[in-house]
Amino acid sequence: MSGTVLPTPTPTVNGNGNGHGVPIEVAAEVERMTAEEAIAWAVDRFHPDLRFAVSFQKTSSVMVDMVHRIAPEARFFFVDTELLFPETYETRDALTERYGIEFERIANGSKPWSLDRDGCCADHKVELMHKALDEVNCWVSGIRRVDSKTRADAPKFGWDERFGLWKLNPLADWDEKQVWSYIKEHHIPYNPLHDQGYPSIGCMPCTTVALNGGGERAGRWAGTDRTECGIHG
Repeated sequence: MSGTVLPTPTPTVNGNGNGHGVPIEVAAEVERMTAEEAIAWAVDRFHPDLRFAVSFQKTSSVMVDMVHRIAPEARFFFVDTELLFPETYETRDALTERYGIEFERIANGSKPWSLDRDGCCADHKVELMHKALDEVNCWVSGIRRVDSKTRADAPKFGWDERFGLWKLNPLADWDEKQVWSYIKEHHIPYNPLHDQGYPSIGCMPCTTVALNGGGERAGRWAGTDRTECGIHG
């Protein structure tokens, strides 16, 4: 299959929910791959119609380093809600200086932040993701199954119905120890907020320090039962 872009799935292809419309043998092949192998596989099949999404959290640092080693020509983007922490922009700049990568900024400054969190995320994140992924065949995220219950069944590779294209999650089976071991081994810049009690980092109005544990998504939309902005679930 090398060099062959997968076609858009049809309802007749693998309806078991595990591969999200991917032929079973392809889903199984990618699931067995290491993160580096999965990234190389996606680059081989989808480049240049492939985009790597980053949020400048710890998993983004890992992915930037991996991708730069495998495919220096790969294209990265980030959704800028214009409400990100100063440390997040500083992390972007540190990664730019280290790897020479130009991170494409996707923003919509005409819509202000709102107390309507559903509507705010829809305007500042989901809508901008549609813009970023327009005319792209596959995108890559840094989500992991240990992040939350909503991500526990995330496949390494599948069809993303939200955005109508393929999606790769090369770090899906990674745990915290693997992430931090990789960062320390390769001396990669990472968001300093992780050292200040923020396991997950989003927009300033909706992100707080995680108190008394709470998992990898603790501190996001504190005081609500929300765990996702709509991009991944």
